[in-house]
Amino acid sequence: MKGADHVSRELIRAAIAKAYDTHLHGVNMNQIVQWFDLGGEIQLSDNAGAEEVLGGLRQILGLMEKMTKLNVGPKDSPEMQVSAAEFILEGLHAHKKIGRNEERVFTAGEKQPKPAEKPMFEREEPGFGRKRSFN
Repeated sequence: MKGADHVSRELIRAAIAKAYDTHLHGVNMNQIVQWFDLGGEIQLSDNAGAEEVLGGLRQILGLMEKMTKLNVGPKDSPEMQVSAAEFILEGLHAHKKIGRNEERVFTAGEKQPKPAEKPMFEREEPGFGRKRSFN
């Protein structure tokens, strides 16, 4: 059983992922993800003004260019630009490309360790050691 908080967070994450896919399907976000993978980090504060937040968002390589896919450009209001940028970051988080904590600090995503693969033609059998199979 999962708690109500966990279930609600997963529902929101799924909704953001679906909206992100609808509006940004096929858009290459590798530059943004790489910025975070190289140690980039940003906190989006609810108390900060749009101009202040926008200044921090401009540091993320490639983010401002991707907002044009959402029909938001540099001539739009700072509030609109911040909303579009935050939508992109939340979408990347929903797809587990970048990480985010409860304080709304966006960071690099956790990399899943790759499972070690056994050679295709070798197998271990108890009591017999390694055997090679032949065709």
